[in-house]
Amino acid sequence: MASKGTNLRPLADRLIVEAVEQEETTTSGLYIPETAKEKPQQGNVLAVGPGRTDDNGKNIKVDVKVGDKVLFAKYAGTEVKMEGKKLLIMKEADILAVVE
Repeated sequence: MASKGTNLRPLADRLIVEAVEQEETTTSGLYIPETAKEKPQQGNVLAVGPGRTDDNGKNIKVDVKVGDKVLFAKYAGTEVKMEGKKLLIMKEADILAVVE
């Protein structure tokens, strides 16, 4: 189910996630240059695929839904740029947790 924010429709158990960028400055006011920033590991789910099909032909739905804030593995997913936004296409298995 694609959301209004993107024209991408993920297949199987894949998700479209917009990564939440790290702050530009520290709490003490120091500027963090691009080269020193860590890759974001948190993001918002923009779209969810219909789920994967198991060996018996049964559809296994994805546990996360559009709008969830998730934590994911550091180098998870494939980065794509759409309409000026950096998005990640990743498998559900790359999601570590849902932030509640």
